[in-house]
Amino acid sequence: MYLLSSIIFGILLGSNDSANIFGPSVEMGILKYRKVTIIAAIFTFLGAIIGGENGIRTISTFSNIDIYSATISVISAAITMFILSKIGIPSSSSQSIVGAIIGINLLTNNLNTKLLLKLFLAWIFTPIGGIIFTYLLYKTLSPLFNKIKSIQTREKIIILSTLIIGSYGAYSLGANNVANITGVFANNIGTKNATFVGGVSMAIGALLSNKKVMYTISKKIMELDYFSSAVSSLGQAITVWIYSLVGIPVSVSQAIVGAVIGAGYAKGSKITNKKVIIQIFLTWILTPTFSAFISIILNYLLKISIF
Repeated sequence: MYLLSSIIFGILLGSNDSANIFGPSVEMGILKYRKVTIIAAIFTFLGAIIGGENGIRTISTFSNIDIYSATISVISAAITMFILSKIGIPSSSSQSIVGAIIGINLLTNNLNTKLLLKLFLAWIFTPIGGIIFTYLLYKTLSPLFNKIKSIQTREKIIILSTLIIGSYGAYSLGANNVANITGVFANNIGTKNATFVGGVSMAIGALLSNKKVMYTISKKIMELDYFSSAVSSLGQAITVWIYSLVGIPVSVSQAIVGAVIGAGYAKGSKITNKKVIIQIFLTWILTPTFSAFISIILNYLLKISIF
């Protein structure tokens, strides 16, 4: 029963973050919404079971909490993700679960503070990495792409590359973010089982990807063309994948927002709505705070009802 909270959280995460991956390509009309949800589901699951163990170990060693506290943490993170997803704002599952764990541990002092510092630094450098990688990719690949004179050939390359990049991005999502879902239970059910349960729940969520978040990620931030949209997805995927290799769960939404900005600046675009950027950045700050607050309240209410 305690895993039910993780399954619900995984569905919410898969829905929200798959939208982050394919948002630019769907909004640009390169790929169809239903097709990308199926692709996202398959490769998110594969990423979780093949490359998710490093992140699982990180979260499982972040804090020494029992099953009760772990369940409260996951429920709190899920509530946070649900509310932000309904509003249509890209949110961070990593910040949600870490904030919830911090909240549940405020009185016990069981946190691994060195690891917490690494997570905080990763949150800062994730969007920066998205900007840098995408900017460099655009400057490197655009001269090669512009040499192609045939419009039909260009279209075929864009569609094919977007499918491949999206699949890679979904794989990176699964490998990196599965730890946010079941990492707190890894000591109880084992790492392999944790990756499997997390991967299945994320895949289900990917099939229910949030269209509202897809729209927020694309035209509301910067105007992108077909090529820059594909490059932004690649920059995001690389950023998230690198963190999955070192076992640090990060925010796909932070990576794609940084990637969209990097691609936009590389092609000479300007931010179309600065209020959206401010709103997203504020959400990144408020997400762990809100999640921590919910975990404290839930823990308090449940203890009252029990005793």
